[in-house]
Amino acid sequence: MNSSLITKWNRCLDIIRDNVTEDAYKTLFADITPLKYEGNTLTIQVKSNFVCEVLEENYIDLLRTTLFKVMGNGTQLMYSILTDSGNNLSMEVGTEGYGKNSGSGNSGNSTPKAMQETVQELDSMLINRYTFDNYVEGISNRLSRSVAISVADKPGRAFNPLFIHGSSGVGKTHLINAIGVRIKELHPELRVLYVSAHLFQVQYTDSILQKNFNDFMRFYQSIDVLIIDDIQEFAGLQKTQNAFFHIFNHLHLNGKQLIMTSDRSPAQLQGMEERLITRFKWGMTAEIEKPDLELRKNILRNKVYRDGLNFPEEVISHIAENVNASIRDLEGIVVSIMAHSTINNADIDINLARKIVGDLSSYEKKSITIDDIIKTVSDYYGVEVNAINTRSRKREVVLVRQVAMFLAKKYLDMSTSKIGQYIGNRDHATVLHACKTITNLAETDKQFRNELNEIDLALQSA
Repeated sequence: MNSSLITKWNRCLDIIRDNVTEDAYKTLFADITPLKYEGNTLTIQVKSNFVCEVLEENYIDLLRTTLFKVMGNGTQLMYSILTDSGNNLSMEVGTEGYGKNSGSGNSGNSTPKAMQETVQELDSMLINRYTFDNYVEGISNRLSRSVAISVADKPGRAFNPLFIHGSSGVGKTHLINAIGVRIKELHPELRVLYVSAHLFQVQYTDSILQKNFNDFMRFYQSIDVLIIDDIQEFAGLQKTQNAFFHIFNHLHLNGKQLIMTSDRSPAQLQGMEERLITRFKWGMTAEIEKPDLELRKNILRNKVYRDGLNFPEEVISHIAENVNASIRDLEGIVVSIMAHSTINNADIDINLARKIVGDLSSYEKKSITIDDIIKTVSDYYGVEVNAINTRSRKREVVLVRQVAMFLAKKYLDMSTSKIGQYIGNRDHATVLHACKTITNLAETDKQFRNELNEIDLALQSA
């Protein structure tokens, strides 16, 4: 094996180990073997499809950033999945939408690959594993799924635009990608594009800075099916909204399909131009509610089946009965149980399930108020509580204000406008900016990440 490749991969592992828990490192990364680095593509061997999927769903941004830093910008990733260790048989698969929703780290150019390609080569940026076949139906999502299938069968003719809303983790991203995947199967001649609202905003800003705004507009106006995820992130971004308004009008007028998701209904969107909200209501608005008990059980059964796992029915029932916040939480519990079972060589049984679910429940049941958050953050940084309500731009005051906003958004069922009123009397756009700033800082600064963890622990024990 190439010694230079091993050396570089070990450097990657050092960075990864510094940014994940020890359990996650041992379970997912320690046994990865670098096989080859050819044509700007690194191929790594993983032990199972389960490991591959967990890496894709939870650690792809970390992998991408690390590879760019060690191997060079633009490095692509390929998995070699060991299917038969006895006979050393494996299959190679590429990452699905590698670096899909990021606006940075791609050779210094935030313009997506799709914008640089011809019509025939358009990268739809769809997450191909999200299909209607593995989207589990229940009462809470039946209407949305039915409407989504109609749109996929007749894009531009049925329910245009389609606006799907619901709280985080209920399956919105899965459903809209399933629409795109089905359209690509039934209508391969159509230009389909899935993009997050954040990435759209980054692309727009880059087009202004690079003075290629006309190219940006021409590209988006050439799309046949435009899928925008988390449209609420346009809040307060007036120039981005204006660009999207003209794209929306052009596509809709020409019978092109528009699909959007949000964490709230159009009527509840704040910081959005009224002319856009009006257009969001032109077609079909469908809500995905939190899954009921039976749907939660079916989702769990589907996941463990797809991952080739063996969970006793009593374990599935216990998880479904005690974890009801979101589909993402359900799947997170499955990953946690699998990790603990692997590391400790323990059976997956009701006792293990009770421990993992109990740890989550005790974490969630702590009643936290906005006053708790403000006091805890202020005490941690040694700043007077009243200082956050001043117009001070001192670094320590701004940091306290932003961290408090971030934690309030994380723990409390409050609108960004309400959070802004309580913390510094700021508007919702300031709160959104604060949340993004803290998220980015936590991802790139280990010391700050540790500070945030300490504040979190103090908040839980207060």
